[in-house]
This record gives sequence, structure tokens and C-alpha cells, in this order.
Amino acid sequence: MQFFKVKTVEETFALIDENIAAITDTEVRKLGDALHCILAESVVAMENVPSFARSTVDGYAVRAKDTYGSSESMPGFVNVVGEVKMGEVPTAVVNLGTAVYVPTGGMMPAGSDSVMMIEHCEDVDNLLNTYKQIAPGENVISVGEDIKDGETLLSKGTKLRPQELGALASLGMAEVTVYRKLTIGYLSSGDEIVPYQTKSLQEGQIRDINYLTIAGLANEWNVDVIYGGIVKDDFQEFQTRARELYEKTDCLILSGGSSVGAKDYTTDVIQSLGDPGVFVHGISIKPGKPTILAIADGKPVIGLPGHPASAMIIFRLFGERMLRKLSGEKIERKPDRIFAKITKNIPSAMGRADYIRVRLFEKEGEWWAEPIIGKSGLITTLVKSDGIVEISSEKEGISQGSDVPVILSR
Repeated sequence: MQFFKVKTVEETFALIDENIAAITDTEVRKLGDALHCILAESVVAMENVPSFARSTVDGYAVRAKDTYGSSESMPGFVNVVGEVKMGEVPTAVVNLGTAVYVPTGGMMPAGSDSVMMIEHCEDVDNLLNTYKQIAPGENVISVGEDIKDGETLLSKGTKLRPQELGALASLGMAEVTVYRKLTIGYLSSGDEIVPYQTKSLQEGQIRDINYLTIAGLANEWNVDVIYGGIVKDDFQEFQTRARELYEKTDCLILSGGSSVGAKDYTTDVIQSLGDPGVFVHGISIKPGKPTILAIADGKPVIGLPGHPASAMIIFRLFGERMLRKLSGEKIERKPDRIFAKITKNIPSAMGRADYIRVRLFEKEGEWWAEPIIGKSGLITTLVKSDGIVEISSEKEGISQGSDVPVILSR
């Protein structure tokens, strides 16, 4: 095997995808304890959400045709015959020429097909003046509009963000089957490395800050870390300590000793852990060129550069990718935060900032943001979105094809 033959960044990502296999161990977790876990099986809805038609605004449930022709100068009139209370099944019925008050989220009364917002009407002694015509279904979420019975809501490999947990909770799910949480081991090496708590350094000594930065990143990714301490530049000791940590964890991180110096034993230690061994030794990247990636009997091993900035950058780029693959997460190559071209014109009102949920896709080397169309009360619009686009209060909207900043959800 030829070591220190550098790979490009894209080649490295491809090799990670090719070499890293997901764990198969699963566990059942309470929904409240499943944040950032990875679904081990797809979730199929067993009921409609919502289970009843409900209003998305405060207003009056009506028959839309009773509002046709209504305007500020020529209002329409219907009689108010009742009120819907939250959490109760309406007893009042909407017939031709009548209306029933309904709060946001309230159940639609029988006979109605739409809701007139209170801003567009006026109740004068139970005679409702309507100042706008509305269409059937306006301001109403119908049965199953959010989630349909029998629909695959979330697929295997989905990372459970807050919005996915909300969608599962809407189905009444109390627990979920996920892949077990990963544990990685971290071992620093080098005669010059001392614990970060060391108050007074001797000449040539360096505090081990890499453990805190690497462990901090791993914890952000919902991964537990076992600290193996610091090992001196002695091959036998290094090999023994690395083997002990390797046996306890799903992935081993070795910091320092990844270059070609005389005392850099990392490559030999990794090769001794198991086959097939190193598949990347050197990446065409700055900082972080002397990076080692390997598989030892199915477990990933990462040799990070000792320089703190290099170690953190490499671990964020490639370590996260390896751990996401190992965790069973379904991965789509999408950036963290970007500018993208919007796929359609989006109007907005001056003086109000609008936040539009979008789905990202790549076309001819460019990222595009497609608005997720749906009523504000639908939680599945959050699940389907990759992020949000802000339209600032100074703008009257954005034009199709213009570049927009996308705040990505992870």
C-alpha cells in the first residue's frame, strides 16, 4: 500500500461513502428522548392528521358562495347562529345564509366549507357583514391534509429533528425505534502533549486542547466520547492503548502523529488494529493534509493532524461524514448554509419580514430553493423543508431566479 498519496476532497467523500457501513443495533426510545436519533424503520401513519376539519384563523364558518360578490363598498350579509368552543364538537349547523363563529384550531361546524377572517367582516347584533369574497376551503385545514392514513411519514435513516418529533407526536406515538447512540474513543499522542488542565508548562510542552474541541463537536452530533488520555511516542504503548480504546467504541480517533515524521506511529498502529486498514492517507486540503482514514474490522479509525485548527476542520468535514454514515443516517449532500436561486416569485408586504420554508435541490451545478406550499398550521411543511428564506421587511417580495440566503435546518 502506498501511504501519503493524497486524495481530493471529493474522492475522500466518495471513499467514506464506499467504505463506511451503518451499525445495525437498534433500541426503542421514548419520543421525548429521541431528539437527533436516527430512525431504524420507516413510520407509516395509522390515522389522519387532523382527524377533523378545523379553522386556521379566528373568524366565521360560512358557505363560501354566501360571500360571493362581497366587498368593502358592497358587503354581503349572513346571520350568526352560534359559536364553536375549543375542544368541543359544534352543535350549530351552517345553512344557506348563516354563519358560526370559530376560533383558530376550532372544529368546523357541519354545513360550512370556509372561514371568513374576523378582519374581513363585522358582527352587528348577530348580522355578519362580509367585506370580502372567499373560496371553498379557504382558511380551513381538511381531514388528513397534514398527514394521511397509510402514508409513509418518515423513512428509515431520517434524523429526528424537533419537527420530526412533532410530526410523530401528532400521531400519538409515545416511542420510536432508532439506531443506538454511537460512542467514539479519543486518544492523543506525542511526547510534548500534556493535559489541558496543566497550569504551568515546561518548555516545549503543549496543552491537549484537541480533546475538548473534538469531543465538543461529537457531542453536538449526538455522539458519546470516551477519553483515552495521552500516550507518549512509544509504539508498543501507543498500540496497546489504542487497542484497548478501539475495543470499547464504534469509532477510534487518534490525534497527532499523522504525518511522515520518524516518531509518527499512527499509520502502523491503525494497520495493526484490523483489515482492510488505511484507505486515505493525505487529503489535498489546507489545513489538514496529513489526515488518515481507515477501516479496521468494520470500525472506522481517524488519524487527525495534531494542529488544533487542522484537527477541528478535518473532523468537521470528514469525521462528521463518517459518523453520520456509521449512525445509519440517510445522507443527502447538502451544504450547511448557502445562497440559492428561488424557483418562483414570492410576494411580501412592506413592513413585515416573511420566512418561507423551502426545499433545496441542485441543478446544473447551482442550488435552487423551492418554496414548500402549505398552510401555516401543517407540521409536515417543516418536515419536508431543508431551511427557510427570509424576506426582509424592506422588500415587497423576491423574484424568480434571484439569489436568496437560506437558513438551513439540521
